[in-house]
Amino acid sequence: MVSNTSQINGKSPAVDGEMSDGAGSRMGVVGALSLSVTSSVAIVICNKYLISTLGFFFATTLTSWHLMVTFFTLYIAQRLRFFEPKPIDARTVISFGLLNGISIGLLNLCLGFNSVGFYQMTKLAIIPFTIALETIFLNKKFSQSIKASLMVLLLGVGIASVTDLQLNLLGSVIAVLTIAATCVGQILTNQIQRRLKVSSTQLLYQSSPYQSAVLLVTGPFVDKLLTKRDVFAFNYTVQVVVFIALSCSIAVCVNFSTFLVIGTTSPVTYQVLGHLKTCLVLSFGYIILKDPFSVRNVAGILIAIFGMGLYSYYSVSESRKKTEAAGSLPIAAQMIEKDSAPLLGAKGSPRTENKSEESFDYMPRTAKSAFTGR
Repeated sequence: MVSNTSQINGKSPAVDGEMSDGAGSRMGVVGALSLSVTSSVAIVICNKYLISTLGFFFATTLTSWHLMVTFFTLYIAQRLRFFEPKPIDARTVISFGLLNGISIGLLNLCLGFNSVGFYQMTKLAIIPFTIALETIFLNKKFSQSIKASLMVLLLGVGIASVTDLQLNLLGSVIAVLTIAATCVGQILTNQIQRRLKVSSTQLLYQSSPYQSAVLLVTGPFVDKLLTKRDVFAFNYTVQVVVFIALSCSIAVCVNFSTFLVIGTTSPVTYQVLGHLKTCLVLSFGYIILKDPFSVRNVAGILIAIFGMGLYSYYSVSESRKKTEAAGSLPIAAQMIEKDSAPLLGAKGSPRTENKSEESFDYMPRTAKSAFTGR
């Protein structure tokens, strides 16, 4: 009776299931984006108070504490059975963790050795560089509509946030390294989650100790180089400790939502979201903190929001078209296509079922293998 009713209505139970899964997936993406925006704006406000009012300028060391608290929070969560940890081979997770830790350190160095305007330009360059890498190494296609909407977005953010563009050789070299490390780290975040079938929580739990270790060792030296002050000699008042604890608590949500957004969407979408956060922080600064602003700042924010709206519209439209095209295929063909696609895109022998650890296809030795898995 169920099958007959389904045929009369023109839908199969499988189709209904796919529709409900799709709706749930969209809700999950919206939730991840909302958490990312809310937590990021909150931590910016908290850290700005730490730096501007309380004089705690040690950003790299603070980030290492963020990651350490994130790891211990996830450790407690997995002990309480909120999620099941999934083993990933040591070389993959250590390499990934070290790369992300280095990326964070380079971002702070980039800001320290460059003007604010040049630093903003560096962040803007991450989107086109990511698109180039995904196009070359992952054969990913971006439509002209998507590219045009991203150009509008970047133009708006540039108008709103970029001021002076003072160049220097060392700062430029650090900026290039920052762009490369950030793009590769975010692309690998997406690829590891998708190819190894691990969740954002599992990957963050496995990699956060190594990210924290890199910054715990290098953070005090980087901060002293940039601020001429010693983090160990700072006067830690009760107020400072309270705001550091608050910052670390919010950082758990920031780190979790970052991996979640990149895993469920794409590195490019995460960068678009990052520029939305920039506009929101600027807006909050103008409205709440009474920061000085001009017509140029307001115009830039409006252009950026328009570009982000275009990007969202075209992304959703193209995603819907792909879903409809996939849904028009016979179920048997879909199953064959799904089963025949190798997990890691490798051409080697099939994987054994009883293998206890997952690997990222023997972690890359060349730039190209970092993205193709070959």
